[in-house]
Amino acid sequence: MARRPPAKRRRSSLQRVEETSAGGLVVQGSGTDARGALIGRIDRRGRLLWSLPKGHIEPGETAEQAAVREVAEETGITGRVVEKLGTIDFWFVAESRRVHKTVHHYLMVAEAGELSDADVEVAEVAWFLLSEMGDRLAYDDERKLAAKVPELLKRSA
Repeated sequence: MARRPPAKRRRSSLQRVEETSAGGLVVQGSGTDARGALIGRIDRRGRLLWSLPKGHIEPGETAEQAAVREVAEETGITGRVVEKLGTIDFWFVAESRRVHKTVHHYLMVAEAGELSDADVEVAEVAWFLLSEMGDRLAYDDERKLAAKVPELLKRSA
């Protein structure tokens, strides 16, 4: 029986790109009344998906500065960073590129502003009780970060 040569691995024609973003959860209130601002985006299937606000880090910005700016741009709320929530990384394909994205998330306390969905990337913005975050957030990694918030708020009070 003739042996077949090992199959050659096909090289992906997709360009690999690294992206880094920052964002987080801005909260107001305390105890059982504490609420966090989430953004809603419409996915390709027309569904409204709730997530934590985030965006690219601009040249010269720290991750914390970018998080505060992005949260303000996407929610209308200016926050003060209290603590780092965590980092999420994932892969996706867009525009013929294979993207490895790293997102640094921060916990913030609301200091000023009013909810606004003026950002073109955002369909809706709303306050949700922290106890509702697990039911609202579309992504498991973000639900895990949000689950840490009540304990972090107790420690920083």
